[in-house]
Amino acid sequence: MTTSEQHIPVLVREAVDALNIRAGGVYVDATLGRAGHAMQIASKIGDHGKLIGFDRDPRAIELGLEAFKGDERVTLIHSEFSRMADKLAEQAGLGAVDGVLMDLGVSSPQLDQAERGFSFMRDGELDMRMDTSKGESAAQWLERVEERDLMMVLFDLGEEKFARRIARAIVETRQETKIESTLQLASIIADATPKKDKNKHPATRSFQAIRLHVNQELSQVSQALPQAVQLLNEGGRLAVISFHSLEDRIVKRFMRELSTPKLPPKNIPVSEEAYLTPLKLLSRAIKPSKQEVGENPRSRSSVLRIAERTSVPYQAPLVSDQSRGRHAR
Repeated sequence: MTTSEQHIPVLVREAVDALNIRAGGVYVDATLGRAGHAMQIASKIGDHGKLIGFDRDPRAIELGLEAFKGDERVTLIHSEFSRMADKLAEQAGLGAVDGVLMDLGVSSPQLDQAERGFSFMRDGELDMRMDTSKGESAAQWLERVEERDLMMVLFDLGEEKFARRIARAIVETRQETKIESTLQLASIIADATPKKDKNKHPATRSFQAIRLHVNQELSQVSQALPQAVQLLNEGGRLAVISFHSLEDRIVKRFMRELSTPKLPPKNIPVSEEAYLTPLKLLSRAIKPSKQEVGENPRSRSSVLRIAERTSVPYQAPLVSDQSRGRHAR
């Protein structure tokens, strides 16, 4: 693994502890990355445990296969985690699991490798796809997107207050020349931003928004969370690490909804069963320590949320193929 592919896992002790791993259990790392969390999980499952790792990035799977070479307890699957239920159903004897970990967002190696196109600090091809084997790159999308649709993506997914100006600048530029590199796009955004934040690059929010849209990251999370709950055994744990407010809002609302009783209006008698819910929240949001932030500044915005599966039946809603391609607003 090259230096640029080294990765410091965030909240690793807290996340692995949250899974309450037992020897012989079955656990899912839904976002393998560079296997930092997965290595720690594998060290605790014993000789007869099972770890299934998912990642849509072919390079992550390639490096994971090297890291776990010869370890029959570990199965790695090149797939979006929004398809984990279907993929696990294909694995013999894996109808349920004891823990699911999701570490959302883009990884440090993806940011640090200029050729991936995620960073506005390094010049590279404007790609931004997590799965480089399929789909439309950021450059291809920017070449065809309507100005209003682009503006909405920048505003909704990047919370960019200058979304209208930036969208117009991108559309006007592409009429003259193709937008193909990260620094080219970053320059267009910077020039279109009338008021700069001295603590943040003007392209930060726009790059985030375009990346989220190209990879459909928020809809992936919305689809994966119900599947994880359905897959969990009673007492199994769901642990999710988020890195920005849009992701965390989805996770927080989902866990709250499934851990809050659906009670009738006041003064109507209810049974004890009415208070039962599919999930039980185990803690408030957990954030990295000052020491971790000092050692790994990229961890500063991370948030870990944990819930435990109860005995209450739960059926994940069906997801149509059409809805897989829409971003959450």
